[in-house]
Amino acid sequence: MTVFERIYEAVQMIPAGSVATYGQVAEAAGNRRLARVVGYALHANPRPGQIPCHRVVKKDGEVSRAFAFGGAARQAALLRAEGVEFLDETHVRMDLHRVSFLPMVH
Repeated sequence: MTVFERIYEAVQMIPAGSVATYGQVAEAAGNRRLARVVGYALHANPRPGQIPCHRVVKKDGEVSRAFAFGGAARQAALLRAEGVEFLDETHVRMDLHRVSFLPMVH
């Protein structure tokens, strides 16, 4: 399994109404130092309807300005549609919506 495939597998484990950080996804994919690679993989998401890349945010809860499928406003709208609450226009309430753990992908 490639790194991108492991990243996609990890992202698919994030439940609706929750978010994970790039670092959490990288750690689940096998290497916490690959947080930037998570961003590259999500930007190249081959199955946007199946791989919920909108559920991945920065460690402070900020949505991505470079969200590949419509920008930050679109990412926030997708999250809000799942019931995710925000502190402001761009920051998720991490205390309520961040997953506490993503299992390791093998």
